[in-house]
Amino acid sequence: MSPLLFIGAALAGGVGAALRYLVDLGVARVAGRRFPWGILLVNLSGSFALGVITAALPDGAFLLGAGLLGGYTTFSTAMLDTVALWRDGERTASAFNAVGMLLLGLLAAGLGIALGSML
Repeated sequence: MSPLLFIGAALAGGVGAALRYLVDLGVARVAGRRFPWGILLVNLSGSFALGVITAALPDGAFLLGAGLLGGYTTFSTAMLDTVALWRDGERTASAFNAVGMLLLGLLAAGLGIALGSML
């Protein structure tokens, strides 16, 4: 890996993290903070985008996938949100966040790969 590609991926990761924050903040303003809809949207859209990129642009997978989408998506926040919901007595919401994120993420990634394969 060239130093330029490494720096590009690092910068793209920073952009992705800023985008995650803005999407989460925007969704929370509309939907409220009772359920982490913003992080769900981030992770599902990131899974879909990574599927498209992996299938359609394999040469861009590192810069866009590991860099931009690696900074954009967040497994740790999703799991922290799941634990917080459970701790707050929101058992159904906690289960939906954990299981729903996994199943919907797999579906989004699969649809992204299917779309990317057609491009």
